[in-house]
Amino acid sequence: MARVVLVESFYGGSHRAWADAWIRHSRHDISLVTHPDEFWRWRLRGGAVTLAADFNAAVKQQGRPDAVVVSGLVDVAAFAGHARRSLGNTPLAVYVHESQLLYPLAPNQRSDTSAALVNWQSLVASDAVWFNSSFHRDALRNALPGLLGSQPVPTHSHLIDTVFERASVLWPGVEAATLIAGERTERLVPRVLWNQRWDHDKNPQAVFSALAQLAEQGVLFTVALAGQNQRPDNREFAWIHEQLGDRIDHHGYLPDDEYQQLLLSCDVVVSAADHEFFGIAIVEALAAGAVPVLPARLSFPELIEPQWHEAALYPNGELRSALCAALEDVDAARDRVEGLRVSMQRFDETASAQAHDEALDRLILTAEH
Repeated sequence: MARVVLVESFYGGSHRAWADAWIRHSRHDISLVTHPDEFWRWRLRGGAVTLAADFNAAVKQQGRPDAVVVSGLVDVAAFAGHARRSLGNTPLAVYVHESQLLYPLAPNQRSDTSAALVNWQSLVASDAVWFNSSFHRDALRNALPGLLGSQPVPTHSHLIDTVFERASVLWPGVEAATLIAGERTERLVPRVLWNQRWDHDKNPQAVFSALAQLAEQGVLFTVALAGQNQRPDNREFAWIHEQLGDRIDHHGYLPDDEYQQLLLSCDVVVSAADHEFFGIAIVEALAAGAVPVLPARLSFPELIEPQWHEAALYPNGELRSALCAALEDVDAARDRVEGLRVSMQRFDETASAQAHDEALDRLILTAEH
């Protein structure tokens, strides 16, 4: 059993879910060094200083660990510098939750390459690079030549291949097995689930517009709005309540146990995301038995195995028609994705923890040789 320190600058949301799931099921002894899940820009640019101080204190008290894993929302190069005496030759891996180079810009937002370059230097400084999906790994690999090639000479472009030679994919753990075994609540009127963040990159505008149009057509459905919304009085989307009225039978973030019950009562899960590196919320809904109406892009073709692509993934411009087809005959839609719910077992947190542990073993073994 190895002793591991996991450094997470944004200990909340999907970052916390990933860390906690691995710790629960790991055969290794993993301790945490964390900061709260707020002010992500400062966590990325400045968090390394205080995280390193906390790490140094932990090493002084408990001794040097066998390995360190650092979240990608940390300047890993800066962290390694500030913790150099405590780290010594300890092998270090970075877990890449997101990449600033790939995020779609919000309206009126200007491009900022400095955060992307922090991400890049973190990859260079790490002994192993772990991505949360193959889509994420490949998309970043393809985007980096443009970023690095635009910088003054000497550029870092020649390092890209070397960095990605030590890259691998480790899906985050999801509580899939519990949801797969859960008893579904049958409903007379199909229920649509929106369980993603209310941010521009998830494109709620497109989903809500499609739902409003289907309501005008007289299609029967209710809606559960369960995505995390840091502005509950979000005026930008107030119109959806006016359009759908009492069709919205749930609105709000829920504790885990209530959230699982909600998932088991939903018939269709929908997304129109412009950005998705993995999709924990979608995997949870699929494990609970919801029929997917998802775009045929980003990480979604990786979450859905090829035999269900045609039934589950819609091409650009086809959201409304795909959603309408699923709602007008939910039983037929469910038949078309038979077996998909059980296939979410591959993302269960026990399988994920085992894969993480094995990657950690390889990291430590490589460092020893």
